[in-house]
Amino acid sequence: MAKLLEGRTALVTGAGRGIGRGIAISLAAAGAKVVVNDLGAGLDGEGRATGPAQQVVDEIVKAGGTASANYGSVADYAAANEMVEQVVKTYGRIDILVNVAGILRDRMIFNMTKEEWDAVLAVHLDGTFFCTRAASVHMREQRYGRIISMSSVSALGSPGQPNYGAAKAGIIGLMWSTANGMAKYNVTANSILPSGATRMIDSTPRGRQIFEQTGKWPSEQAVGTERDPDNVAPLVTFLASEQAGHINGQVFHSFGYGYTLMALPEPIRRVEADRRLEPEELARLFPDTLGKNLHEPPGTNFGKNLHERPKNEWKDLGKGVRFWQAPWEPRS
Repeated sequence: MAKLLEGRTALVTGAGRGIGRGIAISLAAAGAKVVVNDLGAGLDGEGRATGPAQQVVDEIVKAGGTASANYGSVADYAAANEMVEQVVKTYGRIDILVNVAGILRDRMIFNMTKEEWDAVLAVHLDGTFFCTRAASVHMREQRYGRIISMSSVSALGSPGQPNYGAAKAGIIGLMWSTANGMAKYNVTANSILPSGATRMIDSTPRGRQIFEQTGKWPSEQAVGTERDPDNVAPLVTFLASEQAGHINGQVFHSFGYGYTLMALPEPIRRVEADRRLEPEELARLFPDTLGKNLHEPPGTNFGKNLHERPKNEWKDLGKGVRFWQAPWEPRS
């Protein structure tokens, strides 16, 4: 029986550790030939090392797969083009691009410097664009491609991450534009808001607190649990396959052993008149129309809405699998 990605080729950025590592290994196990990209930098983007990418390549090859390493920076336009060309020159074409590479420079909006802002957007948003643009040229010519880009729940408004949140929201916008622009060439683009205890989680105040209390970092404790970053890989591997050709322009959330389809922006309320409304009229109309129940910023109750669903809202699909959908979703 042929493997899910037999004969396909892929580039995974930021694949030397964490979520990217799990994705690269999963794609290779499914039959894809993979270029494993990782700059080998620290969480702040500083430093370089060949070890992380090469170790993943060695692991893939040892398991019987095919892979090669790339050590370029996605934030460098020329380097991003070179890593895509490496896939084409080494394996003949590029079928799959997974954008994972990222750094952190966390700070509250009133403390953030221009350098901290620029550094994070350069890797996350520019890097995703550079790689996507380079890959799209080949995918358009070959009339086939799968592009999966990592966004983040931080795009919903993480207070200490204005740079990271803005970049991750921008990635979704870029994905939507790519999905619409490339659909006629049999190229799909989707985004995932991944969860997992990686070294990024280790670097947070909560991560350091856990280490002080237990002597182990969250990433060390996550292996084989719901917090294992490898849990993201099955969804990416499926979206990278031919079978997922009808899935385009979608945003998914990965948490634990489950995946969530996110609602896309749609008009939900409108007030209009047969003339231009005055500010005083809007002040009177807003509370019971557009402004009704707007008490909290977006994303405030994301975790609660996701994880605290009543038991009677779940449908048992058998073999330990459950399914839930929002009350307003069409039912079959």
